[in-house]
Amino acid sequence: MQVQEFIGNFRNHPVMFIGTGLSLRYLENSYSWENLLKKIAFDFEPNEEYYLDIKADYMTAYGCDYEKVATRLEQDFNKYLQDNRNGKFKYINDIFYENMKKGINISRFKLYIADLLKDTSLKKGMLEEIAELKKARKNIGSIITTNYDKMIEEMFSFNPLIGNDILLSNPYGSVYKIHGCISAPDKIIITEKDYCEFNEKYELIRAQLLSLFIHNPIIFIGYNIGDKNIKDILKTIFSYVDYSSKESKQIRDNFLLVEYEKNSDNTEVVEHDIDIEGFPTIRINKIKTDNFITLYQSISNLILPVSAMDVRKVQNVVREIYAGGSIKVSITEDLDKLKNSDKVLVVGSKNTIKYEFQTISEMMANYFEIIEESNAQLLTLINKQRIQSSQYFPVFGFSKICQDISNLQVLKKQQSEKINILIKNAPQCCHKKYNNPNEVFADKTISQTNKTLAIICAIMNSNMDLESVKDYLQSFPNKRATEYRKILCAYDIKQYS
Repeated sequence: MQVQEFIGNFRNHPVMFIGTGLSLRYLENSYSWENLLKKIAFDFEPNEEYYLDIKADYMTAYGCDYEKVATRLEQDFNKYLQDNRNGKFKYINDIFYENMKKGINISRFKLYIADLLKDTSLKKGMLEEIAELKKARKNIGSIITTNYDKMIEEMFSFNPLIGNDILLSNPYGSVYKIHGCISAPDKIIITEKDYCEFNEKYELIRAQLLSLFIHNPIIFIGYNIGDKNIKDILKTIFSYVDYSSKESKQIRDNFLLVEYEKNSDNTEVVEHDIDIEGFPTIRINKIKTDNFITLYQSISNLILPVSAMDVRKVQNVVREIYAGGSIKVSITEDLDKLKNSDKVLVVGSKNTIKYEFQTISEMMANYFEIIEESNAQLLTLINKQRIQSSQYFPVFGFSKICQDISNLQVLKKQQSEKINILIKNAPQCCHKKYNNPNEVFADKTISQTNKTLAIICAIMNSNMDLESVKDYLQSFPNKRATEYRKILCAYDIKQYS
C-alpha cells in the first residue's frame, strides 16, 4: 500500500513518536546516544582509548549498556570539574555553584549535556523538507520524543511537557519529553540510576501514553526497527490490550514505523514482523525511505472532521471550566440568545449550530503559521467575512495557498494601493536604505512615529532582508496593532506578489 493511501485511511489525528534520527537529519548540531557520550568523554579526556576502556567494561552479548557507560562518565566528569574549578569547563562550574547557592543540585555532567545541545540551527539543505513537516503539524495531535534538544517544540510551537507535567496535561498540542529536556537538565534521563527511577514512576506515564496509542494512529520516525524504545512501546500496548482483540488489530493497522534508507524514494508501506520476548510475533507496518517529503505531505493532506487546532481550543476551554475560573457556562439551543463572550463551546445538532472560527484579525495574527501549514481549509473562511476598504489585509500570501478566495483581485488592488499611499506620503527621511528593522530602530534621526513607515519603504524598495522582517513580525508583541498589519501587508506583497 502506498503511504498516501495508508495515512489517508486515518480517522483521527496521528501521534508522532520522534527519535534521535530526526534531530540528526535536521540539526547542524546533534548526536546519537553513543556519540554524545563519546563527545563528552573526549572533551575532558582527549584520549580515544579512555572511552573505549569504559565501553569495554559494559559490553554484553546484546551490545553495549550505555546507561552504565553514562553513569561512569558522569562520575568521572563531575570529579574532573570539581578538581579543575577554573579550567576548560569553568563556565559549567559557575552554573553549578550558582545553583548550589540556591539549594539546587544539578549534575555538572547534565549541565554540560544541556550546553552541548542548546544550538538548534537547522541544516540549510533541509529547509524545504522542514517546511513540509511544518505544514503537517496542523493534523498532528501530539508528539512523544526521547530527544533532549528543543528542536520539535520550536518547530511546532507545541507545549513541552517534562517529568510530572506529563501527568497533568492536555494531550493535543503537547510534546511529551519522556527522557527529559535541556531546559530542565536535572530531569534528563541518561544514567542507570535515572532509568531505574524513571521505570519506577513509569506506570502513571504509561497509562497516559497508552490512552494516546489506543485512540490515535502512531507514526514512529527517527528510530530503527531494532530500537529498544519501539519494543518497549509495543510491550506497553500489548501488556494491556489482548493481541487477538478488535482493539489490538486497530492499533496495529494504525501503527507506522518510518525507517531511514539513504537515497531511497520508496513510498510503499509493507508489513513487518517483530519478535518480542514473552509475546507472540507482532506484525506492524513499516516504510523504509529517504523520501520524507511525501510522508509529510500525506499527513498534511489528511482530511478529518475536526482539526487538531480546534481540538486544542476545546481542551483549553474545558480546562477552564474544570478549574472553576471566570468562564461562564450557558446551556442554550440557540446561539443567538448568547451574550457576547470570548469563548464559546457548543454541543448540539449540526442542523441548528453554525460554526466559524478565525476572524480576519486572528488570521493576520496567525499569518506565518497559516502560511507554513498551507491551511487552505481555514482560509476559505475569508469568504464569509467582510474586509473593509479601510482594513490592512495580507491577501497575496493567502492566495498562494487558497485559490477560492472571492474578490481576490479587488483585495490585492486594495492592499497594494494602501501601501503605495503610505510610501507616497512618507517624509523623505523614511526613504533611506536599511538592511533590517533593527537598523531603523537604531537610527535616531527617524522619529518613533515614522519608524514603521521607514521599514515599509525599505521593504518595498527591496533594500530590506525579508527574513529579518519575518523575524521582527513573528516577535511583534501586539499582533492586533495597526503597525503590525501595515508592515505585514508590505512584507506580504514583496514576498508573494
